[in-house]
Amino acid sequence: MNVNITSSECAWSHFEVKILNRVIKGLRGFESKKTVDAEHLYGAGDEPIDIMKSNKKYEGNIKILGFEADAMNKAAQDAGFDDITEVPHELIVITISFKRRATDKLKTYISTGVQFTEDGVSLEQGAKNREITLPYIAMSRQLIH
Repeated sequence: MNVNITSSECAWSHFEVKILNRVIKGLRGFESKKTVDAEHLYGAGDEPIDIMKSNKKYEGNIKILGFEADAMNKAAQDAGFDDITEVPHELIVITISFKRRATDKLKTYISTGVQFTEDGVSLEQGAKNREITLPYIAMSRQLIH
């Protein structure tokens, strides 16, 4: 199940993303997905006879305002790393909690063993803020209702 909520389908006032116990206030969007390698199994004839599944992978990204990316990199540097991409995956957990309406139950996705794979800066002429997308891979992801 992909989770990619950046529209009015969900109320942003009910969102919370935590990384290393720090709530990300400058959140602009996120994506978290689980992928299962699957392929058709063929036998006699030209139609598949089954679908075989194998490896799983977990990945996603967070889209944050520039001050959040700066704060994450500063925290990494204070811990002795060059930037957020150098922090060992054993130290990073991303918790994403949200609900569609105030009366709904809270859904929480917890990604553990998170490794950020990119860090960068981008600006555009006339931009009113900096948005930075930080992609990651993870060791696991759980859904808690």
